[in-house]
Amino acid sequence: MSAALEEFCGSVFWNASYLTRPDADLPVCFQQTVLVWVPLGFFWILAPWQILPMCKSRAKKSSVTKLYIIKQVLATLLMLTAAAELALAFVEDTEQDPLPAVQYTNPSLYIATWLLVLLIHDARRFCLRRDSGILFCFWTLSLLCGILPFQSLLRRALQVGFGGKLCNPEVTASFLSSITFAWYTSMVFKGYRKPLEIEDIWELKGKDKTQAIYAVLEKNMKTAVRKAQAELEKRKRKKRRREGDPDHGNNVSKAQSQDILVLEEKQPKRKKKGDKGDSGPRKDFPRGWLVKTLCKTFWQNLLLSVAFKLVHDGLVFVSPQLLKLLIAFVSDEESFAWQGYLYAILLFLTALIQSLCLQQYFSLCFQLGINVRASLTAAIYKKALTMSSATRKESTVGETVNLMSADAQRFMDTANFVHQLWSSPLQIILAIVFLWGELGPSVLAGIAVMVLLIPINGFLVAKAKTIQVSGQHLLTLLISQILKLFAWEPSFEKRVNEIRARELKDLVNFSYLQSISIFVFTCAPFLVSLASFAVYMLVDENNILDAQKAFTAISLFNVLRFPMAMLPLVLSSLVQTNVSTARLERYLGREDLDTSAIHHNPIAGSAVRFSEATFAWEQDGNAVIRDVTLDIAPGSLVAVVGAVGSGKSSLVSAMLGEMESIKGHINIQGSLAYVPQQAWIQNATLKDNILFGSELDEARYQQVIRACALLPDLELLPAGDQTEIGEKGINLSGGQKQRVSLARAVYSNADIYVLDDPLSAVDAHVGKYLFEHVLGPKGLLQKKTRILVTHSISFLPQVDNIVVLVAGAVSEHGSYSTLLANRGAFAQFLNLYGSQEEDASEKNTTAGDEEQGDEDTEPCVEEGPDDVVTMTLKRDASIRQREFSRRWELDLSSQLSPLAPALLLRREGSCREGVKFSMYLRYLHAVGLWYSFWVAMGYVGQYVAFVGTNLWLSAWTDDAQHYLNQTYPTEQRDLRIGVFGALGVSQALFLLFATILSARGAMRASRVMHQQLLSNILRVPMSFFDTTPTGRIVNRFAKDIFTIDETIPMSFRSWLSCFMAIISTLLMISLATPFFTLVIIPLSIFYYFRFYVSTSRQLRRLDSVTRSPIYSHFGETVSGLSVIRAFGHQERFLQQNESTMDINQKSVYSWIVSNRWLAIRLEFVGSLVVFFSALLAVISKGTLEGGIVGLSVSSALNVTQTLNWLVRTSSELETNIVAVERVHEYTKVKNEAPWVTEKRPPHGWPSKGEIQFVDYKVRYRPELELVLQGITCNIRSTEKVGVVGRTGAGKSSLTNCLFRVLEAAGGTIIIDEVDIATIGLHDLRQNLTIIPQDPVLFTGTLRMNLDPFDQYTDEEVWKALELAHLKSYVQDLPEGLLHLVSEAGENLSVGQRQLVCLARALLRKAKILILDEATAAVDLETDHLIQTTIRSEFVDCTVLTIAHRLHTIMDSNRVMVLQAGRIVEYDSPEELLKKHGVFSAMAKDAGIVNTETTVL
Repeated sequence: MSAALEEFCGSVFWNASYLTRPDADLPVCFQQTVLVWVPLGFFWILAPWQILPMCKSRAKKSSVTKLYIIKQVLATLLMLTAAAELALAFVEDTEQDPLPAVQYTNPSLYIATWLLVLLIHDARRFCLRRDSGILFCFWTLSLLCGILPFQSLLRRALQVGFGGKLCNPEVTASFLSSITFAWYTSMVFKGYRKPLEIEDIWELKGKDKTQAIYAVLEKNMKTAVRKAQAELEKRKRKKRRREGDPDHGNNVSKAQSQDILVLEEKQPKRKKKGDKGDSGPRKDFPRGWLVKTLCKTFWQNLLLSVAFKLVHDGLVFVSPQLLKLLIAFVSDEESFAWQGYLYAILLFLTALIQSLCLQQYFSLCFQLGINVRASLTAAIYKKALTMSSATRKESTVGETVNLMSADAQRFMDTANFVHQLWSSPLQIILAIVFLWGELGPSVLAGIAVMVLLIPINGFLVAKAKTIQVSGQHLLTLLISQILKLFAWEPSFEKRVNEIRARELKDLVNFSYLQSISIFVFTCAPFLVSLASFAVYMLVDENNILDAQKAFTAISLFNVLRFPMAMLPLVLSSLVQTNVSTARLERYLGREDLDTSAIHHNPIAGSAVRFSEATFAWEQDGNAVIRDVTLDIAPGSLVAVVGAVGSGKSSLVSAMLGEMESIKGHINIQGSLAYVPQQAWIQNATLKDNILFGSELDEARYQQVIRACALLPDLELLPAGDQTEIGEKGINLSGGQKQRVSLARAVYSNADIYVLDDPLSAVDAHVGKYLFEHVLGPKGLLQKKTRILVTHSISFLPQVDNIVVLVAGAVSEHGSYSTLLANRGAFAQFLNLYGSQEEDASEKNTTAGDEEQGDEDTEPCVEEGPDDVVTMTLKRDASIRQREFSRRWELDLSSQLSPLAPALLLRREGSCREGVKFSMYLRYLHAVGLWYSFWVAMGYVGQYVAFVGTNLWLSAWTDDAQHYLNQTYPTEQRDLRIGVFGALGVSQALFLLFATILSARGAMRASRVMHQQLLSNILRVPMSFFDTTPTGRIVNRFAKDIFTIDETIPMSFRSWLSCFMAIISTLLMISLATPFFTLVIIPLSIFYYFRFYVSTSRQLRRLDSVTRSPIYSHFGETVSGLSVIRAFGHQERFLQQNESTMDINQKSVYSWIVSNRWLAIRLEFVGSLVVFFSALLAVISKGTLEGGIVGLSVSSALNVTQTLNWLVRTSSELETNIVAVERVHEYTKVKNEAPWVTEKRPPHGWPSKGEIQFVDYKVRYRPELELVLQGITCNIRSTEKVGVVGRTGAGKSSLTNCLFRVLEAAGGTIIIDEVDIATIGLHDLRQNLTIIPQDPVLFTGTLRMNLDPFDQYTDEEVWKALELAHLKSYVQDLPEGLLHLVSEAGENLSVGQRQLVCLARALLRKAKILILDEATAAVDLETDHLIQTTIRSEFVDCTVLTIAHRLHTIMDSNRVMVLQAGRIVEYDSPEELLKKHGVFSAMAKDAGIVNTETTVL
């Protein structure tokens, strides 16, 4: 029944969990059906009797009363609303997917009902009693049932704000409001009154949403890429022909050469990171399709903007002509006053229309920019989801994020100015035509000067291109704990500083070039006018420069400045975009994942079938999986075992379709769930991580949590399952992450479960619990098909089938007993490692009876019931909780309701109040105060000269009146030209002086700030990295430092320039018409200015805050690709990406509109300035010379643009100076203890390796309780000590204390008579060695990973590799020691990574070695290798082993058992086993009975 109703409404009919919430509510479907139908049903059953009086009665109707009319009108209105609702349903239906049936039936029912009500009202006129009891009951019932839906609607409206999401007023704005952007005013006021939040910003229009834009782009992209690939084929064929096709020699048939071609195309590029791909030719890729695709996608926008730009460009040339007429009017005594007023008004109108067109044009261009960026980002994201693993190896996560942040951004910047490509030449040509009309052929002199300047500029641009500032490379490495534990910070600091020094050198050269080109540009307009005027005067005696000619010419030359300045900039940005285009085309044109080898055909009795499957990681790589033929029955539990590197994980990857098929196929029936070896956790709440996008089913959810042993953890997390988990699951322990990962798979309720060693990260008894309750024959998944990769032998007797892998091939498979009976590789494997099992289950090889074996292998579970597990888990969680709360930097209670999900990562502030003035001072300090002062003086000098030049010109043109009918004296002429020239040159020289100084100063500031930031980040304690996402730190180094390097100096210079220009212009107008000073006061634009800046700044900040999630979500996606693909959730992640981007888009869009809003208003002020300067000139006609009018109006024409720029640069400066603030914030983070102190340990310390703990206490943060509660013990020289304890007993805290990652809260640790708290951290850390729990590798060569400082010779490195059992592996690699390790060591198996860490430790050969659960992720064989090596190589060292697997420490001299931060037992393993204490109980759990039985 409910299913039918659910289909009828299109939503859930009943779900009890709706009521078990503080904000309980009824499901929508229930409201639409039951609550509507109950009153209607009642009414329709009883109402028809009410109409009877109409039929039978001959009685006279009573008269019509007011009440009757009101009732009828109301009923009619109700009927009309129902009709409207029905009509709406039909309209909406045509737009989108079909609506659920309920949207049609309910309004129809209501229409019928209200009709009936009308009839009943009429029928009651035949009765004496006018009202009807049934109607009364119906109204009451309707009212009661209607209250519930009404309160739902109200609550929803209050949550979202009325009218759904904030509706964008732009959609409904009137024409006038659209062209002046008046619809945006309310937002500017809002931003002024209170800081804007992302919720305040209006939603994007439907057609601007990422999904809509990307859909069009994708369609166009597919066809374009196909064409481009065909071109690529042609190119390849040609190339092969050119190289003398070797195929013909071998008589290779055509078909074969086709195959070769295909292979070549799929050939992966082996790009060496070291020499950045110079070594061999880069692989060719489909080219030249991206720009075409973008044009095709956004053609409407492009056309519209062309139209606006054309109108604007035309009007630009009208003003100089009007100016000419105005000057003629002033000079002419006879002219009529109305002409002057007409010219003034026309000047005003021209300026106004010009500005309206320009703003529409800009608005379109910027919209184009953000839409291009959004669609490219979406394309990159989608590509990342479908990329093949071979292609994935070619670019690191960092490089891909770079495509998003840098390259897509560069497209956005280019899109803003792309129309200048045709508009600049057009304006230049028009200006020349008009100038010719004024000055005749002497214009050619001016143009010659311009043409000469172009190659100079071209040369500078080309030069600047060679200096492309490189990015940061080593950033992600800075943030790994390894640097701290190995005391490697100085080396990395040195390397980063070397790169930085090169960058700064490039940067300063770049700035010099820039200042020279600015110098050339300032000279240009003035040199041009000088050349033209001089030639004009010299050519012919009769040519006299009068005001009309001079000022019309000057305003035309001013028009020329902009396109001439823009053209080279646009060209150089196109050059950069070209690089980005190539990068994007290479990335987006790459191979997608080829899943054709994974079939989904229904085959009876088989869930997964491998048919001669041979798979490799790369198309022509070595096969990693060889000829596997396997059949896995539905509902069976299959274990996959084998040594490290035997291809277990690869087998799993092949099933998930992550590998390239060489031959054969895999057939999979049903949905998959996947648990990877290293848990992938999203930055979301714990509940969201488990639900992973599925609907919540409370009962199943609780069942899963119980089975995965997560209940104890939930009790201890600050907000239960609403706790937010940090980036990469930072606030969960390894075991917790693995259990969450397992719970996610179990909850997804798939048909087939692929589990890649999920039990390695949890303690033995927890593993046993999980096997029992989830994976095993009696677990939650007993009916499902399970494929379990495992290193743990104890579960093997309970599985249905075992597959043994050797070197990628199946060496044998069958049930446990069969394999033992076969005496093959598996039996040897078991004899080696299985003896502890045999003691636990006395005899099970002999009987060969599986059932009995099964009963016997789990005595420990019977003896240690579930509560042992619960106890441990609780303790595990409580310790984590302590760690967690030490990271708990927010006092949430003050700001959040108790229900809000606990936020781990500190929210990135987007600080609200105005930028502090101190930031400007701090920046100027970094630049140097003298520098700052002289730069300012340079600019003042430039503008003094500028005003001088113009006044001189005005006086010069008045000569035309003075020497009206006389010959113009030569000396006067030479004087005029000479002084004009001198003033112009001095103007340019002042500017050159200022820009070169500012380049020096800016470099100095960059160096100082980067150095402070870097050295501080390397010295902050580890806990800082736990609470701060990596992305945020990288952002400080990348984006903020880039802003300080390049953007701030430019902003400062532009601001000074604009400010001085406006002052000088207003000065000149006031000199001409002193009355103008009265107009300036009301026009003072500053009221606009302050008011707008706060909104603009908020929007910029919102932009940067909403941009980080796009990149971090992307990074998260790339690292969890295999999980997302295995669950088939690509679509959901695409949507999530789209919504994240829309949030960013709407803040950027809002920012763009706010700029236009301001610009239109400022330009209006500018137009008024023009109007008043012209009007005053007309009014005071008789008293003025033509020259001074020309000066005043032509200056005013310039002021509009400058005003605009002043406001723009001020707000840009305010926005960018935030970078100084953000960098400064990270230079103030509290540091850890000094690296080297006064007290140095003696040379060769520690020589013995004795460690003493004296009443040692430690806590994670001052306000938390102790983690180690007073530990006292002695570890003798060269002693081997095992440290055990349930999860969270404080084992890892112990290592953190030895390295002083945590500082003591009491007591001391003494190593060889030296108290470690008294010496520097580096002196301490360089003399200890650790093999950490998670093997950390960097991107770089293998050699760099082992020895980043090149302290050891190659022989020593090879020796270490040999002892770590890696020598043969490394020798087989084509590059040997220079083998490139990909990001986080992904191209090595987990076991190999662990061995590399072992080799690292062997090289350092310190006296004290700490193994932190180093062998948890390794199979028994590798474990055995590591143990043997440690035993032989570290004989004369003190070794502390923190162990998960008890047998790894059974041969220690002593074992320390920790419980809740105290030592409960500390003695040799033999003694402890006899004692029957905590240790012997743990040993019993692990199946160890006495020390002799274990071979290890």
